[in-house]
Amino acid sequence: MISNLTPRSGFTLPVFACAGAIAALRWLYDQTARDQVSVQLLRPSQTVEISLEQVGGLGAGQSLGITRSDPGDNLDLTRHTPIWTLVSWADPDQQEPIRLRGGAGVGIDRHRGDQAAIYAYAQELMYENLRPWLQKSDRIQVTVSLPEGRALAERTSNAAFGVVEGLSLLGTTGIAQPHSSAQQLDRYRRELRQKSQGQDCLVFCIGENGLDLAASLGIAPEAVIKTANWLGPLLVEAGLQGIGSILLLGYHGKLIKLAGGIFHTHHHLADARQEIITAYAANLGLPLPSVQALLNSPTAEAALQRLTDLDAKTGSHWVESVYQDLTRQIDARSQTYIRQQCDRTVRVGSALFNRDRKIFSRSEIGAELLHLLCQQPQD
Repeated sequence: MISNLTPRSGFTLPVFACAGAIAALRWLYDQTARDQVSVQLLRPSQTVEISLEQVGGLGAGQSLGITRSDPGDNLDLTRHTPIWTLVSWADPDQQEPIRLRGGAGVGIDRHRGDQAAIYAYAQELMYENLRPWLQKSDRIQVTVSLPEGRALAERTSNAAFGVVEGLSLLGTTGIAQPHSSAQQLDRYRRELRQKSQGQDCLVFCIGENGLDLAASLGIAPEAVIKTANWLGPLLVEAGLQGIGSILLLGYHGKLIKLAGGIFHTHHHLADARQEIITAYAANLGLPLPSVQALLNSPTAEAALQRLTDLDAKTGSHWVESVYQDLTRQIDARSQTYIRQQCDRTVRVGSALFNRDRKIFSRSEIGAELLHLLCQQPQD
């Protein structure tokens, strides 16, 4: 039996951390334990009610709010994980009224000087929601902890992007859309149709890292589409809407799947990244011992690092050669996929970034589209 029920949206981790902070701050003022609080999501502009699991004092001048993550109908490993938010009075000499810190289980971002992996939306959400409750002369410290964060992080690709020892409070919105739900594909199609009305070239980004990079490059947001793992169907939809060109801007460990003919990139359905890299390297003549080492790499990032180390040691250019072949094949297979599925011709280019969110390989078409789309100079 096929269900016609609309998949249920939930909320991102920053929303639950913020709810705990609101409840804890209000407890400091009136010692009242609330079972829910209102949170202004900011993006989107709406107010939601978030339930609290526990709220209470922890000695003089500090209190704790505990919530549990609810990401909606999504394949999200943070489902039901507890979020602890500790609010304490700060020294009056603290310049900012609110200081946000990462506690146990919140990751450390090696690429930002070992700062807590609490990013712009989470910070803005906290400040905007706590300021109305904070009396004028008061100063507070807010410490977010994820007791299960370190263990859960082992099951993510966070380390590939320099975030270690825990999870990140990352995101650009308070709503957790069920990206892994098949029904949610309709939402992406609707967004693509809307944006195609004013654009001839679109940029496909699988996730938040791609969206952040696109923004930092100065790519106009009205040209950017978040695809999650639905690359195949959305490539076809772009063809049907008459889009002339598509730039695939993504983490290499995701996009290289397209070079192997895999057009739904969720690892639950297909995951042959090391095999694809190894096959292309072997085809270019990589020596057998290196081929074997490449195949045995635990991750796609580790495979890239092996090739990088080999280049540094021998003066070779395996990274450039292998990934140039991969990006060309990503383009070719994507164009063929569109043509076979809907008999339309679309120019597809690709640009791959590494764990440092640096573009290190691009196809010929990808380089051309980057030049046209970006307001920041490309190396």
